[in-house]
Amino acid sequence: MNSFVSLLNILVVEDDPVLGMHLQAQLSARGYAVVLCSDACRVATLLKEQVFDLVVLDILLPNGNGLHLLEQIRSYSAVPVILVSALGSESDRIVGFQKGADDYLPKPFSMAELDVRIGALLRRIAFERSAMETAPTVQGELYFDLIRTDVVYKGQWAELTTTEFRILELLNRHAGEVLSKPVLYQEALQRAYSRYDRSLDMHVSHIRRKLQSIDYSACEVRTAWGKGYVLVCSSS
Repeated sequence: MNSFVSLLNILVVEDDPVLGMHLQAQLSARGYAVVLCSDACRVATLLKEQVFDLVVLDILLPNGNGLHLLEQIRSYSAVPVILVSALGSESDRIVGFQKGADDYLPKPFSMAELDVRIGALLRRIAFERSAMETAPTVQGELYFDLIRTDVVYKGQWAELTTTEFRILELLNRHAGEVLSKPVLYQEALQRAYSRYDRSLDMHVSHIRRKLQSIDYSACEVRTAWGKGYVLVCSSS
């Protein structure tokens, strides 16, 4: 069993009682601490009362829309979220990522595939915790908080999503170097690149807007046309 599993508390938001109990039983058997919730209205309370490392969130809920719920979660938490839904088209997945999802798993899915997806997020969480005291900085006093998965400049938080933070942090580690879209998809979005998938472009657009909102301009994410993206700083 993965040595980091014991660190992970998972909130499963699923209205189907059979699937919900199945996920709870299977994930608990794998060593995770699992809380099952079928009421969208209780999610905010649970997230504010308990510390969760991961949320598995169904989109189609009887008393709320999972995408709207995800937007609300992102207003106060950067907890990693895996969306699960019978709505599995490319456009549905793109909307999910745009709303702040870290991964999107169409129904029906196998526990083996869910294990792989959770494992990928688990590795990111382990890295963030191990790097707790070595958070990198970039020019212009922009500080990266690897636990909060956000950046702060002169006391103002950018309110990045977890995915946006990973993209910016990766670009920062390779400041001045063009990173191709396949590399960014693999390393930051944890999935293969598709030229029809525009979610990376949307994430970058959001990063730019959020950095502007806190008046940070010492570094900027630039497009390398036909190649990818690069973080250009005043001293790069």
